[in-house]
Amino acid sequence: MSRARVYATEAVILRRADYGEADRLLTLMTPQLGKVRVIAKGARKITSRKAGHIELFARVRLLLARGRTFDIVSQAEVIEAHRPLREDLLRGGYAHYLGELIDQFTQEGNEEPALYDLLANGLMWICESPRPALASRYFEMRLLTIAGYRPQLFRCARTNAILEVDQLAGTLADAVSLRSLPDTAFALADGGVLCAKAAAGARETLRLAPGALALLRALQTVTLDQLMAMADDFSDQALHQAERAMRQYLSYVLERGLRSTRFIAEIERGQ
Repeated sequence: MSRARVYATEAVILRRADYGEADRLLTLMTPQLGKVRVIAKGARKITSRKAGHIELFARVRLLLARGRTFDIVSQAEVIEAHRPLREDLLRGGYAHYLGELIDQFTQEGNEEPALYDLLANGLMWICESPRPALASRYFEMRLLTIAGYRPQLFRCARTNAILEVDQLAGTLADAVSLRSLPDTAFALADGGVLCAKAAAGARETLRLAPGALALLRALQTVTLDQLMAMADDFSDQALHQAERAMRQYLSYVLERGLRSTRFIAEIERGQ
């Protein structure tokens, strides 16, 4: 059965590149088609009606025509422009980071509705959140969960034993407030935290202070609004350790570093 020559899809624009004399090559994330590349013909011309509807990171509704190499954008309509991502350099940096993560976790042509919804929500979080860095941590944890790499944070990832920090503290709230509690090892290869016995022989581990562990656990168990309400309870050390753990774990899972993290670091150093 032949496919329709013209079809409609919702999409988020992940990447744009110049193509030919006046066209743009767009990499899209879509709910039904996954990641696809299409051509917006004449989009670089001053008179183009499409140009304002295919901005980077915009959520759009497209009408596409089948093409020999790439499908062609016939019509484009903006659903959500996400203007703060183009007007604020730091928010834009985090948008590039979310886009790069989605790009790495998806393949062209695979249906990925959960990842599409996460990206659409994540870009909105970065637009609106007073703390885009924390919103990106929330995105990372949701992404790892959808992709099947959710880290084990409540028991030893090797032995399922209760962690020493929990034996001493008893509750998550105590783990945030009692600075005398021991650190916990996070093992990249094991995909989670380790008890002291398992950690003794483990490689590639990171140390998590109690506050950092509490933050990572919150990323798995609370809503974004609840997380933002708790944000001031976490120290700069906890925020830094949680960020480092998440990024190194993502790099381990992907078997590569992420370029956009360096861009974000440069922006933050300049502020």
